[in-house]
Order: sequence, then structure tokens, then C-alpha cells
Amino acid sequence: MRKIIHIDMDAFFASVEQMDCPAYRGKPVIVGGSPKMRGVVSTCSYEARKYGIRSAMPLQEAGRRCPHGIFLPGRMERYQEISRWIRAIMLEYTPLVEPLSLDEAFLDLTDSEQLFGTAESIAKEIIIRIEKEVGLPASVGVAHNKFLAKLGSDLHKPRGFVVITPESVLEFLAPLPVRRLWGVGSKTAEVLHKLGIQTIGDLQRMSVSILKSRLGENGGALYYLARGIDDRPVTPEEEAKSIGHEVTFAVDTGERDYLEGVLLGLCERVARRMRKQGITGGIVTLKLRNNDFRTITRRTTLAVPTDFEEVIFEQALALAKAADWGGKKLRLIGVSLSGLQKGSSQQIPLFVTGQNEELRRLHKTVDTIKDKFGENAITRGRLLSSAQSKKDKAGIFEGKSE
Repeated sequence: MRKIIHIDMDAFFASVEQMDCPAYRGKPVIVGGSPKMRGVVSTCSYEARKYGIRSAMPLQEAGRRCPHGIFLPGRMERYQEISRWIRAIMLEYTPLVEPLSLDEAFLDLTDSEQLFGTAESIAKEIIIRIEKEVGLPASVGVAHNKFLAKLGSDLHKPRGFVVITPESVLEFLAPLPVRRLWGVGSKTAEVLHKLGIQTIGDLQRMSVSILKSRLGENGGALYYLARGIDDRPVTPEEEAKSIGHEVTFAVDTGERDYLEGVLLGLCERVARRMRKQGITGGIVTLKLRNNDFRTITRRTTLAVPTDFEEVIFEQALALAKAADWGGKKLRLIGVSLSGLQKGSSQQIPLFVTGQNEELRRLHKTVDTIKDKFGENAITRGRLLSSAQSKKDKAGIFEGKSE
């Protein structure tokens, strides 16, 4: 029987901000941006949650609920740095670490017990080390499968520690609401409620045939989850399926020259991340969202995978023009590359061989300078004008995806 734990950092982004600035401790911290912005809350401290603030809530609503809150922009590079530190601690106990995001991961400790003691004692040691060495609190679920471990870590935050044994599974799950099960959203919950199913215990009393007749294959999956059955293994971190960046404008804009500059900057950041990871991508995807909140996605497949921003930009710009830049003023623009594979660009149809090699040397030089002196140490002239326009537009909110 496997021994699996799920570690979930408590209010991770907000906790990092409170750790880095002691003046924020004990106060409602909301990460995501200004309450005057149109973005959403990324994370908030437990002090802020007392006011009904939660992740994905519009910042303006959070501002109305907690006008005296401390609203901060996200610092993704800092959060990633801390996440790597935490991950390194986890890897000291097992190579089987499966991250779900920057702030949570599954660990399979089945084979680690011979070296470090029981899974429960290892889990305690890890979270004590994270709090002592990193300075952040975490919650843990200990069980024999992933579903139960993740469920346990979420039940008694912050600093929760829940152990679910095989013998106690049915009794442990029975009083919990069905929404606690993976795959139960609002629509599925509505179907279950019509069947008189409110708790997982109610679901345990239903036959698999009835559940499948009402919910299809999902009904069969819920039948097993209600009994705490989940045989998925913990798998080490998978390679990214795509790499992308996007920005949300504080003020909707239809200025094409400005948008082209922003798009070039996004392509440059995507390409730089790909070169850092030693990968190329063959599918360029453009994302546009206009001021009517209509989202448009367009993609094209390259003849040869690339990690050159010049190639990515050429294709993304062509997609943008073909879509007439969304037809209206834009509030969001993004670009990503998928179809990822190991290795650098070898042959780019856009350039002849000599130019291709010169460009690669140029990228290597620029990347070295940025690695040493920071991302803003060297900038394209075209991006400088976009940066000034960015200031004139009273804010721009950036995000990235993997």
C-alpha cells in the first residue's frame, strides 16, 4: 500500500509578502493588484478572508469588502524562488515529487519509510523544516492515495495536519459534502442533490449503475472516489505542455503600433524562457480579449520548431492582423508556444544559414547579459517606446503560463 502525502502552502503568495515585510503580518494582504484595477485576487491572507475575500474575486469587489486591506502586485519571480527552495527540501526525502503548482505537491514516501521513518513522521519533519528554514506555514494530508491526501491537506487550514488510514476512510468521508469530491462542480452537484445526495455518505449508498445512468462515466468515477479508491501513482514533474505570457491592460486600447510592441515583448519573454530550458516549440497560439470580454484564439504550426522571438513574433503578428486584432479595443493579449521538444532551433526558413547563426549568437549574448544584470539590462529600441506607452496607459498586468 502506498504512503502518499500532499503538502499545500497556506495562502502562499500572501504569506511570502508577510514574510518579506513584517509590517504586513497580522493584516489583510491581498495579492493581485490595486483595488482600482479590473483584475482578480490571486491569493489573500487569512486575515483578509475574514472579510469574505477569496481567490479569483474581482479586485474591485475585494476593495469594497476590505478598503483598508493591503493590496499588492504579484512578484512571480520571488514566489518561484521560494517554491524551488521548498521543492528542494521535499526532494531530500523522495524523488517522487509531483508538483501541482508553485505552492502544492504530492510526495510518494512508500520507499522512504525505510530510511526516514513513517510517512506521518516524515510529513511532520518536512513542514517543520519549511517553517524553520523558509519561514512559511503549510498544511499536510497523509493517506494511501492522492485523492485522500489532497482532501486531508485542505480540511483544517492553516497549519492543518490530517492523517487518513485505510480503516477509517468510509467513516471519514461520510459526513463531508459531495462538493469535496473531484469532478463535482455546480452542475454535477445539482444532479446529485436532485437524487437526494448531499453528503459523500449519501453517495456511498448509491449503486454504480444508478450513478452511471445519471452521470455517465463520471458517475462511475464518483462511486469509487466516495469510497476513497484512487490508484493513480505520484509521477515526478512533467515537462511543460506550453510556455506563454499574457498581459491585461488597465485601459482598453486599439493602438496597433503599441499592441505590436507589446506583442513583440511577449514573444521575446516566451523565447527567452524556452532557450533557458533548452526547448523549441512548433505551434504558435495568439490570444486576444476585447472590451466586450470576447476571447479569440488563433494558432499556426511552424515548418520548423523555434526558440527565436523573431519567428514567433512574425507568426503571432500575422495571426493578429488576420483576426483584425479582435475587431475592437483590447483588454488582454497573450502568446504561447506548444508542441515543445528538446533542442535549439536548427534551421529557420525566415533566415538564411549565415543570418541564422548570427542571430543565435546575438541571442546568446543578450541572454548572458540579462542573466547577469537583470531582465531590463538590455532592451530593444522598439520596446522602449512601448514601455513609455505602458506608463501612459496607467498600468499593465502580466501573467505567464506553463
